[in-house]
Amino acid sequence: MRFAFKFAYNGRSFYGYARQPGLKTVEGELLKVLMKQGFIENPRVSFFRSASRTDKGVSATGNVVTFNTDSCVENILECLSCELDDIIVYGFKKVKPIFNPRYARYRWYRYYLVDQGLDVEKILSAASFFTGEHDFSNFARVEKFRNPVRTLENIIFTKEKDFLIIDFYAQSFLWQQVRRIVSVFEKIGKGVLEEEQVKKALSQPDKRFDFSLSPPQPLILKDVIYDFAFEYDETLFKKIYDLEEKLVSSLLG
Repeated sequence: MRFAFKFAYNGRSFYGYARQPGLKTVEGELLKVLMKQGFIENPRVSFFRSASRTDKGVSATGNVVTFNTDSCVENILECLSCELDDIIVYGFKKVKPIFNPRYARYRWYRYYLVDQGLDVEKILSAASFFTGEHDFSNFARVEKFRNPVRTLENIIFTKEKDFLIIDFYAQSFLWQQVRRIVSVFEKIGKGVLEEEQVKKALSQPDKRFDFSLSPPQPLILKDVIYDFAFEYDETLFKKIYDLEEKLVSSLLG
C-alpha cells in the first residue's frame, strides 16, 4: 500500500531538508527511523518521495512525504511521534500506487517580515507586479535546464503586531523565489528600491538584476494542497500551532 504523510518541522534544527551524508536533515531523520523500525526497506524500494525540499533554516507546518509500506499506518504515526525530535508527523492518507507528492494543486508559503516602519502601501503596489505568469529568473536561483517561468496565484498581506505576514500561493516555486521576492518588498518598503527597477527586472529576464536574499528563518512552508483531505491525529495536529508560535516568537528575540 502507498501512503502520504503530512508533517511539520523546525527547520532551524536541521542542515536543510534533503538527506546529505554525515549531516542531520529532515529527510535523513525520517528515513533513519522508517528503516530502523522496518516500515520501509530503503527509499528506492519504497518509492519514497517528498513534496517540497526546503532550504536550511526554513520550517514547515504542512510538508508531505509518500512511500509504499505494508505496516499499519497508526503504528507508523505513533513510532515517528515518539522517536523524532523537532518533526511532527500528524496526518496520513492512503493514495494511489502512482501518487507523487511533487504534483500538488498548490503550495502555500508564509513569511514573517518584521515591520520596522515599512511603507506597506508601496509594498502592496509592488506585489501586484508579481502575481500571474512571469519569468522569475531575476527573482530566484534558477537551476540549469529548469524552466524559470512560474505562475504566482496570489500574495496576501496581513499586519499583525510586529510583523507584516506575507502568504504566497502557487502550484510550484523556484529555488529561493519567495525569499528573493520578500527581499524586494523589504527594500521597497524602506524606500531603497523603486518600482521601476522591479518592473524592469521582470520584463527583462535575460538581463541580470540582484535584489539579494531575505533570511530563511522567518519562512514557513504552511501547506501543500491536493485533491483529497488528510486524516489527522488531533493531539499531534494541535502541536503545529505551538511550533509556529515558537518559531515566530524567536524572530523578535
